[in-house]
Amino acid sequence: MSARGVLYVHSAQPALCPHIEWAVAGVLGVPVDLTWTPQPAAPGHVRAQAEWEGRPGTAAAITSSLMGWQRIRFEITEDATPGADGSRHAYTPSLGAFTAVIGAAGDILVPEDRLRSAMLMARQGRVVLEEELDRMLGKQWDAELESFRYAGEGAPVRWLHAAV
Repeated sequence: MSARGVLYVHSAQPALCPHIEWAVAGVLGVPVDLTWTPQPAAPGHVRAQAEWEGRPGTAAAITSSLMGWQRIRFEITEDATPGADGSRHAYTPSLGAFTAVIGAAGDILVPEDRLRSAMLMARQGRVVLEEELDRMLGKQWDAELESFRYAGEGAPVRWLHAAV
């Protein structure tokens, strides 16, 4: 079965670009040459976007390989496939990593146990339920990345295919 998705490197220092490409190539098993363009939301930084195709779980593997650089902002999605939900991963230097399960309609799916835990912690006064739900939905990551997303509209997109 094949999965597909999109990698958005929202901002990176130009010196990191070859390292990012090598990290993604290491997961996909093929050379990767991204098209880097200036990131208006972060002067002196660049951005890239690529659609990818590979095995289910590729988005998580790419996320793991990129998180080590710590000075980049990125998102990667993996579309739902028959029998498997999709995923969305985001990373920012200030917030760290966010991961969510995405259903076939594109909605974030929050597991029942996480909801029950949030409700219990809210009853115990340990969290504010609305804030905990916002965290589960990635609201902080969306807020931080929005200006970087907007600045990337109209950027070139490249297809990356994993080795089979």
